[in-house]
Amino acid sequence: MGRLSGKVAIITGGAGEIGKVTAEKFLSEDSKVVLIDLSAELLEKAKADLAPYGEVLTIEADVTKEADVANYVNRVMEKCGQIDVFFNNAGIEGKVAPLVEQSVEDFDKVLAVNVRGVFLGLKYVLPVMMKQGSGSVINTSSVAGLHGSPNLSPYITSKHAVVGLTKAAAVEAAKAKVRVNSIHPSPVDTRMMRSIETGFSADHAEFIQEEFTKAIPLGRYAESADVASLVLFLASDESSFITGVQYRVDGGMGSR
Repeated sequence: MGRLSGKVAIITGGAGEIGKVTAEKFLSEDSKVVLIDLSAELLEKAKADLAPYGEVLTIEADVTKEADVANYVNRVMEKCGQIDVFFNNAGIEGKVAPLVEQSVEDFDKVLAVNVRGVFLGLKYVLPVMMKQGSGSVINTSSVAGLHGSPNLSPYITSKHAVVGLTKAAAVEAAKAKVRVNSIHPSPVDTRMMRSIETGFSADHAEFIQEEFTKAIPLGRYAESADVASLVLFLASDESSFITGVQYRVDGGMGSR
């Protein structure tokens, strides 16, 4: 019996590195897993990569579109009959530039994915969980959702907003024994950080990585598995009395 035996888990941004590694951990703990992502091609690749660990259901969806979100929730219910874990994880980094050089279009795009996408996921998944009288939601924020830093204002704004959504949802859902928490990773060794490093300096991305690493007391970027291990804990019944909390997985960044 695994820690998620009998449970059904949805992961948005499921074709990304953190999504796939989390799916692998969930499958290894006997969960049924549904991956949601914008790219059908990347979903197929993720499904193939995860085949040794178990079968996954993949659904192509744009998390910024209400009809797409309603559709993936309905399809999961038709296929599985329940939703026990929702890793509300889809996100984008946006443009690296000073606030005064950020366009309204880029700002709106980041908030659409990182805030509206989280909101819509909550809007459609919470009623299912509340009717069940159980469930765990894990929203992906960032250390950027807990403090400020230059040149990523849309991203930072969006990740602060996830904290507010998490707290509001946690209070509303608690009466139905549904838990909602947020996670706050440091820089993670993924495509997103390669994009941010290059955005700060295309010619000196390795130097930028070194500078970011210096801000982490443990002296390295997080790995996707570091994040996935925390998500697994929050998804499991081991965290049954934890809700409305902001969990850092940041190598000690919050201690400074």
